[in-house]
Amino acid sequence: MGEAAEAAAAQPRLLGLPGEIRAEVVATQALGRRVGFVPTMGALHAGHLALVERAAADCDDVVVSVFVNPTQFGPHEDFARYPRNLAADLSLLAGRGVRWVFAPAVESMYPPGHATRIEVGGPAIGFEGVIRPAHFSGVATVVCRLFQCVPADAAYFGAKDWQQTRVVARMVADLGLPLTVVVCPTVREPDGLAMSSRNAYLSAGDRERAVSLSRAVAEAEALWSSGSEVAAIEMAMRACMVDRGVEVEYAAVVDAESLGPVSAGAAVALVAGRLGSTRLLDNALLPARGGSG
Repeated sequence: MGEAAEAAAAQPRLLGLPGEIRAEVVATQALGRRVGFVPTMGALHAGHLALVERAAADCDDVVVSVFVNPTQFGPHEDFARYPRNLAADLSLLAGRGVRWVFAPAVESMYPPGHATRIEVGGPAIGFEGVIRPAHFSGVATVVCRLFQCVPADAAYFGAKDWQQTRVVARMVADLGLPLTVVVCPTVREPDGLAMSSRNAYLSAGDRERAVSLSRAVAEAEALWSSGSEVAAIEMAMRACMVDRGVEVEYAAVVDAESLGPVSAGAAVALVAGRLGSTRLLDNALLPARGGSG
């Protein structure tokens, strides 16, 4: 069996201490090997596995982190019930070219007396930043900490959480962190629903209605291509969700990078809504008007 085949067949090595994983990554990079990193909160699904596959294709070695980050959950959000099953996650990752799984304890990521947080402006200000005021500070803080623990060459994120990808990219650029942020396409269920660990919370009825989010952004794509105005597209997205009983939190078309008003560049259609106690997000990238994107 060749080296690549052996790596693909291997069980990932589970590490929990920041110093351990950092030493492993640095030693591997010293041998000239490229390391890819997929940060997750566990409850892995096909969307996560697509990120792993991309990282394995791009890099010599892959790290996957599994850490449910308490600082990005608000006081009345679902931190306590967020699905956790490390054994199942490890089983899913076996044979996929993952060399290490980093699953630290909360105390390892946030030592006693910790008093530092990262605040990001710009793309973090609107949408999720309004609805969940401390969320992106928690995201930026833990991702920066993870990048210190896992000093990879590239980190892989899914496009489903588009605003989060822009916040992370902004932080990496502003702090001069030496890695590349790679954003991979959203992976969807056969009916179009964006894959999410929170889909498991949906009742059967809510699951049927949830597909209206993906239909809303698909409608935005069609209207954008036909030349419709932004306000008309936003109204159509909102109507698509309201008609299926979704409590709409936002439905907007904005600049894809800044998340401000649409400019001459690419745009993004963003939607968020509630079905029962579950919040879901979706989006679609829209090419620059008159261009190919």
